[in-house]
Amino acid sequence: MPNVVKVGAFVTLCLALLAYLVIKIEDLSFLGGPSQHVIAVFDTVVGLDDKAPVRVAGVRVGRVDGIGLEGQKARVRLLLETPVQLPEGSYASISNAGLLGDKFVELVLGPAGAPTLSPGAILPGTTPVSFDQALGKLSDLGSSLTDLTGSFSEKDLASSIARLVENLEATSSDIRELVAANRGQVSSTIRNLEAFSATLAQQLPLLTEQMQRVLARVDGVVEENRDDFRQSLANLKDLTERVQTSVDNLNTISTQVASGEGTLGKLIFDDAAHEGLVGALDSVKEGVGTLSETLGRVNKIDFQLGLEGTYFTDLEESRTAVSIDIVPSDTDRFYRVELVDDPRGKERRQTEVITTTLDGGSPETTTIESLKTEDKFTLSAQFGFRLGEVDLRAGLFESHGGAAVDYHFLNRRLSITAEAFDFSRELGDEDLAPRLRLYGRYKLNPHLYLVGGFDDALESDRSSLFLGAGVRWSDDDLKYLMGSVPRF
Repeated sequence: MPNVVKVGAFVTLCLALLAYLVIKIEDLSFLGGPSQHVIAVFDTVVGLDDKAPVRVAGVRVGRVDGIGLEGQKARVRLLLETPVQLPEGSYASISNAGLLGDKFVELVLGPAGAPTLSPGAILPGTTPVSFDQALGKLSDLGSSLTDLTGSFSEKDLASSIARLVENLEATSSDIRELVAANRGQVSSTIRNLEAFSATLAQQLPLLTEQMQRVLARVDGVVEENRDDFRQSLANLKDLTERVQTSVDNLNTISTQVASGEGTLGKLIFDDAAHEGLVGALDSVKEGVGTLSETLGRVNKIDFQLGLEGTYFTDLEESRTAVSIDIVPSDTDRFYRVELVDDPRGKERRQTEVITTTLDGGSPETTTIESLKTEDKFTLSAQFGFRLGEVDLRAGLFESHGGAAVDYHFLNRRLSITAEAFDFSRELGDEDLAPRLRLYGRYKLNPHLYLVGGFDDALESDRSSLFLGAGVRWSDDDLKYLMGSVPRF
């Protein structure tokens, strides 16, 4: 079997396997399977991006298909790629995928057995408490502490003591009135005590005898367990000393607090310490705000991973490229890093001189020149701008400086590209024209595309047609794939 057929069959098999894996994992439907749209209304959708996932019980069933403003509410259009029965009582909630994860819409279904919502029904939306609201609660707590510490003034303390003395005088007066009103009952109580004393005098000898017997038994028990009692008393003494030490420490601390000494005393009575505490809380609030802003910028960076394979018909070899695009969502810039297995590699002319001795003893020199290819793996690192339907790129193209223009059609499904690089090519003593590559791409869906074009168009003896295909994964796809990997 010719090598061309073998290479073509291998590339086709790899691309078919990649296509099958993408279709299987992403559950893609080329025929546009059944879907439904649902509208949800929220008070606020801060942090929720378009095309964010929509989940039911943690399972992705669709994505956000547009966010708009309706009066003072946020109107979110949800595209459910997997039809879901929405009972009455269902609502939508904005949640986070972990502490630092992206936000998504969670559909909370109503009770089982409830009637299904009619088409076009609008779901109410709920939004969890934001981090800024939590910081506001912390600020309110600081204000409450300020009010509490400010209330400990000398004037208020004197007023409180005066009220306490008045309450004690009123209580003493009430006790005197109570004794006067119940004098007869007091006399009756005294008579009962006298009767009890007479009874006790009669029963005292018997009680004394019984107590002596009990004491004798106690003496026996104590004698038998004298060592245990001694140890228990020692432990009790040690515990008492420790409690006394703790009480002394508490007295010392309370004295320092009352006199305004120490951290707590200064916090309660010293205005400067209070102002320092408030300043510290403000610093914490500013730091948390800066951290939140930084994390927000990180969440606005999208990553796209690409894998492309092409076959050069004239060279009868294949080219493979793995690329990563870094796209900040709030700018028109993007960055691309690509590792390429180039069939041409780095070419150079090699000269070999061979000297042989003839039969007559005279030497004969033969010079052999050959073309040698080295370093088939090359690196691309480019910086680009998006100007409407045109992308401009510059940087390294397969380890050489260059520039490129991408022109997009059909909402970026079809693109035509011109790349020029390696402007100082040399092959031995011969100067070559820059390497010009013209090609086009057509997206079959958001992940798969076909590619074909003409390489090294300015050098007719080195030019070649090429055909191939590629696959690309977005940031959401990579997160989904990483989350789908089984853990052992």
